[in-house]
Amino acid sequence: MSAEIYGGAQQSTGVGGSTVKAALSVLVITHNEERNIAACLESVAWASEVFVVDSMSSDTTQDIATKHGAKVYPHVFEGYAKQRNWALKNLPFSNNWVLMVDADERIPERLREEIRKAVADANSPFEGYYMKPRHFFLGRWIKHGSLYPVWILRLVKRSAGRFEDRPMNERFLLRGEAGHLKEPFDHRDSRPLSAWIAKHNRYSDLEAEEFIQERFGGGYGSALPVRWWKNQPERKRWMKLRIWNRLPLLMRPFLLFARNYFFKAGFLDGKEGFIFHVLWSFWFPFLVVAKVTERQKARIGPPVLQAERGRPENR
Repeated sequence: MSAEIYGGAQQSTGVGGSTVKAALSVLVITHNEERNIAACLESVAWASEVFVVDSMSSDTTQDIATKHGAKVYPHVFEGYAKQRNWALKNLPFSNNWVLMVDADERIPERLREEIRKAVADANSPFEGYYMKPRHFFLGRWIKHGSLYPVWILRLVKRSAGRFEDRPMNERFLLRGEAGHLKEPFDHRDSRPLSAWIAKHNRYSDLEAEEFIQERFGGGYGSALPVRWWKNQPERKRWMKLRIWNRLPLLMRPFLLFARNYFFKAGFLDGKEGFIFHVLWSFWFPFLVVAKVTERQKARIGPPVLQAERGRPENR
């Protein structure tokens, strides 16, 4: 852990030394995050209000969030985009600016002060701000291998848009221009590696569903524009749809590992970087490929059954 300070004890003070809360609402989506949620909430305690939308956790997530002053709203999980869109539409926000963080993320002190200035600037031309995460894996910042910087729209005016409706990799569709905050936030999952593997196994189901819809089902309505020249998220979506999704499936894990570990210098992050990229750049995309293959075979059906059906629409 770096020397950066989290929590309310080091919040900015106003005249006379009184603590001044930022005119900011924080939104956290949770499910069984008792190992992470306390540190997350301590890192945003300087915001005037914090909402936790919990997907019916079976652990102590809701109790911990309540003890840390968050307003907890249980809501059955319908998907990452739908969960956040429901929150933005239905929660009683007191502020126009909303910061969205995950339970395993932390807002360091320097970024906190940058956010304060951004939301207090009445003359800002921006409706939102991109932020960049630092991913920590096995205690080490994985700086290389295409992990940093990756820009994500996390600080927005809640009336300025909504999330695109897709199973994962959802982006906020902002009406207006966005700026970029210089300081990073931290992604630090306190759960064991087995939890990371289980989570990415679930993600692989969603990625497989997303690939089939994008490649064969016509994509998604109300989606992020696909443009090379605009900004990093739109450029990454262009590369995904125009190049990545058209590559032979079984080539993809090998190409991604070679790109991230060798050409993007993932090897500079030591043994932790090697373990990370074997799992994230190879094992995970290989799992997605396997599940796409499984789904494609299920759609085609066994050859004998297809022959027995004999109907034109099933040929």
